[in-house]
This record gives sequence, structure tokens and C-alpha cells, in this order.
Amino acid sequence: MPELPEVETVRRGLEPVLEGARIVRAETRRENLRFPLPDNLHGKISGRHILSLGRRAKYLLITLDDGQTLVSHLGMSGSWRIEQVTGEHAANSKHDHVILRVAQQSGIFDIIYNDPRRFGFLLLCASDELADHPLLAKLGIEPTGNALSGDFLSGIFANKAAPLKAALLDQHNIAGLGNIYVCEALWRAQLSPARKARTLFETGRAEALATAIRDVIAEAIAAGGSTLKDYRHADGSPGYFQHKFLVYGREGEACLRCGAPVERIIQSGRSTFYCAACQL
Repeated sequence: MPELPEVETVRRGLEPVLEGARIVRAETRRENLRFPLPDNLHGKISGRHILSLGRRAKYLLITLDDGQTLVSHLGMSGSWRIEQVTGEHAANSKHDHVILRVAQQSGIFDIIYNDPRRFGFLLLCASDELADHPLLAKLGIEPTGNALSGDFLSGIFANKAAPLKAALLDQHNIAGLGNIYVCEALWRAQLSPARKARTLFETGRAEALATAIRDVIAEAIAAGGSTLKDYRHADGSPGYFQHKFLVYGREGEACLRCGAPVERIIQSGRSTFYCAACQL
């Protein structure tokens, strides 16, 4: 599933083409993805100009000039790609479900949403109501700025008995963190994913964890995210951060810090990779 670095990479790839563009038409090739697609999407957004392309957690936010925002979530296998139109062009994959044709000074482009497993979705919301939307209203802070500090983590986890990894994945605490990058951050901070979250303060490593989270996210964005299966940039190229994994996916291999074998356990149905010898 695309995590925050992948979504941010998609946003940056789409921004030069989408920002300032006029939507010529919107074509939907099915009635629903994870949720029903917005009714009469073509009629509601055709002719509109795109003011900006933003991101909140793992959601892409396409802000229009009439006070609406198109909200996109990539689900497990969703992707957006850009194709320049040189004639009467049509997307040709059976998994191309939504096509936005936009006009820019540099040309006409099809912005195509492809989703083989159809767990992604598109919603249309009034921009001034976005912060109160049920999907966004209770999201925690972003893991990309100085607001994510050791004091902040110690505070929000003070009364939480859940495993530290589960607490970090809870989107109400921190928005946008996913399985891969939490494993990587916990390894860097030398913290066990299984320890109770409320014990973080007593480890003296809360600030180290905050720094590790910010660094991992920043490095992953710089590498264009991680491509393990479906994820691609808007230009079709893969991400490269998977080549920099220090612990994720390395079960049985020597820990790069202490040499002990990396272990894999299952937490909440997801694989956790860590070193039991030096993550305490």
C-alpha cells in the first residue's frame, strides 16, 4: 500500500501539470471503486481550474476554483499517471477507471487513475468543510515537521498500553505513517516494536524516535518512495527507497548494527521486521 512518501512523490509529479490547469472533461469508466465515485463528476468539475495540489496524510487534495476539493486515496494498488494528448487519445488499460483531461499552456494531458484492486477512492468535498470531513477530521500531526518531537511522542503515548508500533501506525496519533517506515524508524531508534507505547519516555529515546521518523520519511521522499509491487510515479517510473531498507524485508539476515539475525513477527496482521538483540 502506498504510504506517505509515495503519495507525496505522486503529488510532486502531478503538480507541474495539474496546478493552474483547466479540466476539459472527466471520464469515469465504472460507478465505484472502494466507494461510489462522485455522481456526475464530469458535470461538476469540467471547466474548473485547479488552484493547487496538496496532501494530508495519505490523501491527495486537488483544490478547484469553485470551492470544491477532489480527494484521492490510492488504496493498495492505485496510481495516477500523466499522458500527453497528441490526438484523440483514450486510456487503454482495463484498470484505468477515471480519466481527467486537462489543458495547460504546455499542452493537453490525460491524468489517468489506474487501480487493479479498486481499494482506492475519489471524493468531492467543499473545500471549507474539508477539515471536518470524517476521513480527515481526526487525523494526527504530519510526521514531516518539528512538531513531531520526543516530548510530543512521550505525551500522546503516556497512557497507551498498545505496542509501540501499533501506536505509531494509529492515524489519530500521527498521520501518514505506514508499516514500512515505522519498522525502519524503530530500528534506527533502537526501540522494540513490541514494547508498550507508554514506556517510551522511560527509555530516554523518545527524541531519537522522533528524529528517526522525520529522517526516514524525508529520505524516502527524496528517493521517490518504495516500489515493492504496484507503486509507480506519475511518469511510470518506480521508487528507489527499497534499496535503502535497513531492516524491512531482511528476515534472517544479519542486523546491520549488531550482526544478530533480523526477525519477523506479525502484529495486527502485518509483518514487523526488527532486531531483538539491539531493539529494546
